[in-house]
Amino acid sequence: MFLFDAHVHTAESSKCAKWSGAEAAEAYAAKGYSGIIVTDHFVNGNTRADRTAPWEEQVAVAMAGYKAAKARGDEIGLKVFFGFESANDGAEFLTYGLDEKWLLKHPESAQLPMKEYLALVRSEGAFVVHAHPFRRSRHPRCMHLFPGGVDAVEIVNFGNLDVDNHLAKVYAEAYGLPMTAGSDSHNFGDIRDFVVGTDSPIESVADYIERIKQGRLTLPSIELKA
Repeated sequence: MFLFDAHVHTAESSKCAKWSGAEAAEAYAAKGYSGIIVTDHFVNGNTRADRTAPWEEQVAVAMAGYKAAKARGDEIGLKVFFGFESANDGAEFLTYGLDEKWLLKHPESAQLPMKEYLALVRSEGAFVVHAHPFRRSRHPRCMHLFPGGVDAVEIVNFGNLDVDNHLAKVYAEAYGLPMTAGSDSHNFGDIRDFVVGTDSPIESVADYIERIKQGRLTLPSIELKA
């Protein structure tokens, strides 16, 4: 089985992260992972970007952690792909399948209400995963669910309480949405022995998306503790 993690943050782009993109790549490779997707907070979330700066500069900061991880990953044999985590009013969404050129053309993407944002990116070919939809431990705000506006649900997030993950699984099953898992790693202590398993290495973001659709990811089990 090949190990993969599609929810990783870096210090170049996310304020909350404690390791650089290169350090993250090295740590995942040392742990035996074949690939990761860097999903730093977008400029409407916990970003290091200056929101008063020109849009091009904001995008450069949003891409910096991924580029550093990709450069180091290429050197050491770890596949590194790009995604980002967009936020709005307590809800966060992992957006896969878009690139730097798309971001540069769409400064409005950081200002849209979430329902409009989801409609825009999906119309442009993005695949959207609702990240930790029932998290309460660190974000005790209103929970906003968009079952008709996303493509999958992150049912295991290692920053969640067990009950939060259980509710995410129930939600995904109720609406027939595909399921994913992510470490939501921000530093060395967040790397898990197992996040997602695959029967062969994931070769691109499109490959990852297709495996989600086909239910070909092996996910951690969810156990509620009494």
